[in-house]
Amino acid sequence: MSLDTIRAVFRRPFQLTEFFEQTVFLARVTVLPCIFLAVPFLGVTIFFVNQLLGQIGAIDLSGAGTALAVVREIGSMASVLVLAGAGSTAICADLASRTIREEIDAMEVLGVDPIQRLVVPRVLAATLVAIGLNAIVCVVGISTGYVFSVLVQGASPGQFVANLTLLVGLPDVIVGVIKVIVFGLAAGLVGCYRGLTVSAGAKGVGEAVNETVVLVVAILFVVNTIITLIYMQFSGSGGF
Repeated sequence: MSLDTIRAVFRRPFQLTEFFEQTVFLARVTVLPCIFLAVPFLGVTIFFVNQLLGQIGAIDLSGAGTALAVVREIGSMASVLVLAGAGSTAICADLASRTIREEIDAMEVLGVDPIQRLVVPRVLAATLVAIGLNAIVCVVGISTGYVFSVLVQGASPGQFVANLTLLVGLPDVIVGVIKVIVFGLAAGLVGCYRGLTVSAGAKGVGEAVNETVVLVVAILFVVNTIITLIYMQFSGSGGF
């Protein structure tokens, strides 16, 4: 199905209206949960990192640690965890409901390709929303780090801002975007696949939704590890 989806992306007509509708829908169900997850998750992480920096008298380096954690790892993971829990499951439930009502079979009888009509817009929408969520998490994470570091733990505001780019550069941002693109594609594909292959009945829909979350999270950690290892290998040898 993944290969069929890739081929269908370049076929016409492209379902532009469906793409916009799915993008708005996914953004609506994921943006607020993403912010609510990012603030405490990043806040606690940054707080404990700053505790360690304070012990060695390097609290003014908190900006560098915050940017490194948010941009390289936590931003992409937090955004896609929300996309898996809210967005991908919604895609799966929608397509699974259509499947058990035999709407997908009816489309195929009428000569309409479900992959091109339903899957492609949802996969692309999930990818675009993942990129947007990553940007939101990065902004929220750095802002949260500033509040904890400067207002709570006494770091210098100027040093915090000046050190944001000490350990993080353009390659880290690019790798973070690549991660969320891969994660978004995976979340969309898994949600669509489980929705289209659901067994008959409402019980099958519930099982497919639960399996979607587990599969997307598992893929998230595997892909994140692979991309991070490749990036560290190249960056350590001067490849970036």
